[in-house]
Amino acid sequence: MDKIKISTAQFEAKNADKAYNLSVIEKLTKKAAEEGSDVIAFHECSITGYTFARHLSKDQMLDLAEFVPDGESTKKLIEIATKYNMVVLAGLFEKDEYDNLYKPYICVDKNGLIAKHHKIHPFINPHLTAGQDYTIFEIHGWKCGILICYDNNIIENVRATRLLGADIIFMPHVTMCTPSTRPGAGFVDPKLWKNRETDPTSLRLEFDGMKGRAWLMKWLPARAYDNGIYVVFSNPIGMDDDQLKNGCSMILDPFGDIIAECRSFDDSFVTATITPEKLENAGGNRYIQARRPNLYRDIIGHNHVPEQKIIWLNTDESD
Repeated sequence: MDKIKISTAQFEAKNADKAYNLSVIEKLTKKAAEEGSDVIAFHECSITGYTFARHLSKDQMLDLAEFVPDGESTKKLIEIATKYNMVVLAGLFEKDEYDNLYKPYICVDKNGLIAKHHKIHPFINPHLTAGQDYTIFEIHGWKCGILICYDNNIIENVRATRLLGADIIFMPHVTMCTPSTRPGAGFVDPKLWKNRETDPTSLRLEFDGMKGRAWLMKWLPARAYDNGIYVVFSNPIGMDDDQLKNGCSMILDPFGDIIAECRSFDDSFVTATITPEKLENAGGNRYIQARRPNLYRDIIGHNHVPEQKIIWLNTDESD
């Protein structure tokens, strides 16, 4: 494998405004290409918007969703990838011929669709169907995987994707700044976003504290370190429907170190050079080789009824 340059982006998407969101995706892709990047990754549902979908009926979801890869948004994404000779990853809502709804994250280049991952743990809308498979594909000779937002909070998903061969896992999110049973969690006041030019300090304190980045740092570096993988984390900045998100799109290496991170309040991206040597030298590689699955195969595989609780969806949404 040769080294490659990967960019991770953040921007403030508009609800259901695919044309606008794709225009931002193109703007940032063009700039990343001009700076020598090979790949750019955007956040979960970056094409459609995300949080507003919690209010939509099935008919409304079907109107918003598209076929993949035959829908207009996928075709436009391939057009962008072709124009700038980039690999582009972005998210949207998908429907099939039977009116099943999914939440995919797709990877395209000038040759078309490379990969599509259906979120294994969707929850934003009750009409979404859960994905049933892990996703492994290649970009420029690198084995890659995709896990969307909540998929990454179940550590078995990350380990399984790694064991299937992924050296890079793309982790698109719309996360942080939401209520939780965890002390210090909660929404960030949208007024701080409106006042970000005159009072950036108060906003940054909220974004970087326990409501935001400090929580992310409790677990995201561990996913990279324990599995000896590169992690490409993408997250929106600004208002996502009525909820404020803090960006922090970043790339972590197999040692769990942050090697690039968006730290502005703007639509932006950062780029990191990915090299194969770190995969071999990282502790996670040794831990993978040292596993003794005979000790825990039956424990991990024990029958279990999934129960997925999302605290912030049960809060008062009238504000």
